[in-house]
Amino acid sequence: MLQSTMMTQALTLNSLLDRCGSVFAAVEVISNTPSRQLHHTTYGDIARRARQLGSALQKAGVKPGDRIATLMWNHYAHLECYFGVPAIGAVLHTLNLRLHPDDIAYIANHAEDRILILDDILLPLYRQFADKARFERVIVLNYGGEAHEFEDYESFLASGDAAFQPVSIDENWACGMCYTSGTTGKPKGVLYGHRSSVLHAMGFALPDAGNLSFRDTVSPVVPMFHAKAWGLPYAAAMVGARLVLPGPHLDAESLLDLYTETGVNFTAGVPTIWMRVYESLTKEPSRWKLKDNLRLFVGGSATPSSLIENFRSLGMTLQTVWGMTETSPIASVTSLRPEIDELDDNEQKRYRARAGIPLPLVELRVRCEDGTIADWDGETVGELQARGPWITGSYYNRPDAADSFTEDGWFCTGDVATLTPLGYVQISDRTKDLIKSGGEWISSVDLENELMAHPDVAEAVVIAVSHPKWMERPLAVVVRKPGTEVSSDQLKDHLKGKFANWWIPNDVAFVEEIPKTSTGKFMKLKLREQFADWEWSA
Repeated sequence: MLQSTMMTQALTLNSLLDRCGSVFAAVEVISNTPSRQLHHTTYGDIARRARQLGSALQKAGVKPGDRIATLMWNHYAHLECYFGVPAIGAVLHTLNLRLHPDDIAYIANHAEDRILILDDILLPLYRQFADKARFERVIVLNYGGEAHEFEDYESFLASGDAAFQPVSIDENWACGMCYTSGTTGKPKGVLYGHRSSVLHAMGFALPDAGNLSFRDTVSPVVPMFHAKAWGLPYAAAMVGARLVLPGPHLDAESLLDLYTETGVNFTAGVPTIWMRVYESLTKEPSRWKLKDNLRLFVGGSATPSSLIENFRSLGMTLQTVWGMTETSPIASVTSLRPEIDELDDNEQKRYRARAGIPLPLVELRVRCEDGTIADWDGETVGELQARGPWITGSYYNRPDAADSFTEDGWFCTGDVATLTPLGYVQISDRTKDLIKSGGEWISSVDLENELMAHPDVAEAVVIAVSHPKWMERPLAVVVRKPGTEVSSDQLKDHLKGKFANWWIPNDVAFVEEIPKTSTGKFMKLKLREQFADWEWSA
């Protein structure tokens, strides 16, 4: 076989570190701090300090493959860890600070983390599981919290230098680690690779995806402590985009203040974040001066079409993405193909609310209950499955989870979906959240999206509850907007004509708050437990 004449060079995160530290050395990295004083640095300083961190870790005895945990918000020091830990062949394990302390301890021990680096403002959280975790050393960033007895991050950094001992890194070595949220059992670990992370950054930065460039100011609201903040820190550094990190202040007003002050034109978060942002913008429309070309990416759970259209009414683009911890995490992005320009407004709205088309190198398919692979007809429903260079092929040290992968190498996402002839993904539900009533399937997602389009509804979840006649029936759990008194009958009337009558929830339960996971998703499992004994009105 005739070989190419191309050089063989490993795809590693060090190549991105070298690039941002030289080509984009003067580009700003801005972090919000607990005191709301903005911290300013540059990619050049980040690169220097990341190498210094790598050197300090080497001197502390860290070897390639060792896991180094972080418990941190989105800020400059966390970015230093994103690059400094993998630079010496070690594995950055971001701990999800919104999980229960017992789960954090389980995850750290299961991963065999050696060192923990954390924010001082998170010391109260750490102390809740400190006696259960097995860290060799604890290093604390003085970020604005309590005094402590642990090692100081800056002092530890000073023990290293920017000329760390080079390591010949295989591009398939693990560079990062993240555990799933554990909503259906113990959290499972995913190991990201150098090659997969570089390819993911390149794929997400493409024009029909994130469309990122050195002209952008990027602010990931999605947490750096889970699923690599959707890969945005690496993608932004790769293209040289100015980076604005929000720290612990994720309420709508703080984000809008930050965007106004720093000129953010690209940001990403979950639907619940953007719901609050939209409410604030409509409540005080003249308060914030945002960039005219502000783009907001949304993912993590189903996005109501009404929310997308609400932002369009303000002249802003809210784009949907789909992915999971297991897909690094972005697998598809909704950008509208030119063929869609010819469709009527309602059909264009439907496309804007879909989960997008797969990024290059990612393959998606829909597998039906009988094992056949569905045509891309936009109608045939089945489980969405994925494969590609940044899709995990197994879980870390979890042989019991082998059923998440098919015999021919596809990852089973657990999402129920269709694929349209143009390649767009339409997520119908999670397999565990579908409602089977009288032998027929009902999509909770479709009902939720329509309920949240009602002007008096802040949040809505539809769950399956046992029914004496129909086996299961949908129950709507709704949070009213403040000052409104929308009734159960009014919400049912709102759904009529949009769905078959047997889809309409029998009852509506009104609550003050809907419980959410650590990543902002609605916790349907808790709601099913809470309303398991619901007495139906009909």
